Amino acid sequence: MRLLLIFLVLPVLAACASVERLALPAAAPLPDTALTRAAPPPGERVDHRDWSTFLSRYVATDATGVNRVAYGQVSQADQARLDGYLADLQAVNPAQLTRDQQLAYWINLYNALTVDLILENYPVASIRDITDGALSFGPWDRPLAQVAGETLTLNDIEHRIIRPTFNEPRIHYALNCAAVGCPNLMESAWQAKTLERDFAAAEHAYVNDPRGVRFDDRGRLILSKIYIWFREDFGPNEKAAIAYLETAAEPGLRARLEEALRVNAYEYNWALNDAAAGS
Repeated sequence: MRLLLIFLVLPVLAACASVERLALPAAAPLPDTALTRAAPPPGERVDHRDWSTFLSRYVATDATGVNRVAYGQVSQADQARLDGYLADLQAVNPAQLTRDQQLAYWINLYNALTVDLILENYPVASIRDITDGALSFGPWDRPLAQVAGETLTLNDIEHRIIRPTFNEPRIHYALNCAAVGCPNLMESAWQAKTLERDFAAAEHAYVNDPRGVRFDDRGRLILSKIYIWFREDFGPNEKAAIAYLETAAEPGLRARLEEALRVNAYEYNWALNDAAAGS
């Protein structure tokens, strides 16, 4: 009976993930504005030190490898500094930044806005509990920032600026939605000069973590829902996505992926990445 239930439940879970995928915004670019035009080198330096200081103070890795945020311990002074950092970012003209400076800028803006949003609503069990009405399933369409005269939501930053402009699948390892199932929030700000190194490290960490890729005790392949929500960013089909994951997998995991015929299920843990919950 237990085996039968497993065979029945796994396809249902995969189907639910497919439905969720349909509800996500497509990677559709904004009109050609200052938000998407890059400057030639050297560009303009953006100071991310306050964000790095905040992260180093409040982000720590738990025993399972999840980077958790001590939201409940953030002081009023550090909250004020975070608000000041966000104000400074919104005063930047992205058209004066190089491509790499822009990408680091948008990643940091997205992650800092998300942390600030959690702090404004804390305590909360999940970011999905922060809604804007009965038909809302989260805060991603809430206007949170004003950059170069454009009012932006988190969805705007991710799906209308970063994904279509930079064509970088590893962005999904950099943007953090304050969930346990998400790739880790780094303990320092993203920087233009270290983008490639940090992308490679973040990808390797997530692919080789059970949150990203795992085989269950019956040998079934279970992937993070990230790989179905954003399937087109990792390959044209499921087989191509598995092959993509092989490039970042450790040898043992890579060997198992090479033998996998299909993905049996997708999963994601939406619990808040709160240090208090992980202690």
